[in-house]
Amino acid sequence: MTDAALIGAVSAPDLQVMTYNIRRRVPTLRAGSPDRWDARKLLLHRLLTAEQPTLLGAQEALVDQVDFVADALGPHYRWVGRGRHAAGRDEHNPIFYDSRRLHLTAWQQRALSATPHAHGSRSWGNLTRRVVVSADFTDLATGTRLLAFNTHFDHLSWRSRLTSAEFILALVNSAHAAEPDAAIVVTGDLNATVESAVYRRLTGEGALRDSWLVAAERLTPQWGTFSGYRRQRRGGARIDYVLVGPGVEVASTGINAARFDGRSASDHEPVQAVLRHAAPHPARSSAGRQSD
Repeated sequence: MTDAALIGAVSAPDLQVMTYNIRRRVPTLRAGSPDRWDARKLLLHRLLTAEQPTLLGAQEALVDQVDFVADALGPHYRWVGRGRHAAGRDEHNPIFYDSRRLHLTAWQQRALSATPHAHGSRSWGNLTRRVVVSADFTDLATGTRLLAFNTHFDHLSWRSRLTSAEFILALVNSAHAAEPDAAIVVTGDLNATVESAVYRRLTGEGALRDSWLVAAERLTPQWGTFSGYRRQRRGGARIDYVLVGPGVEVASTGINAARFDGRSASDHEPVQAVLRHAAPHPARSSAGRQSD
């Protein structure tokens, strides 16, 4: 029997975008802990198999977990990204995509630091290395362009989160200037609520909009996106986001608080949105885009 999906696979011109902190695998001594990966991974497989997002920005995925997510999504999915440390074997922020729909044209990973092209670098007050992965796609069904950014902001340093927000906003503005007809989407666990300066910095100038606020339809209540495996309550805080650029319509969105026999696949809930690209400007072409 197939698990019921909140959204499930979509058809062109719609795109389903998901952000999901899948929770890294950690040692635990308590047999019944909800954090045990060997139990959670079966629930994660069920959720991803049902939802089939066109594009998934994941966080906290160790190497074996990246492979597991790819397997759960299916053979047509590909991914880009690498670990945060110089060796590249630790946590990833991968972007997964359905290759039947999206053709990858370029990708890049930058450290969230004063030296973004020095892999494994850190600064801005965060002890944990943080990154942003970007990927450029052509939509094979519509011919339009999609520029995706996926990130995970620091959980301790307020200064790091705010500086990271400014850095990603600069990347978005540069991408929009180079390809004004492209759809832009930012996925991530920002470790910041809508009341924060980090959120205001990202959304305050109109370059990015919160899909939860601008969606034509909300499919779920506002669940908190970091549940810690606890029972959900309405009106919880959102720290995981799908943000969209100009010219992107959000048809629907939802916070997927699926439980399987009372159990959760992660301590975060995935946020999903169905996006539609506005018609491209006839005078522009995506040829000749320069990487920053």
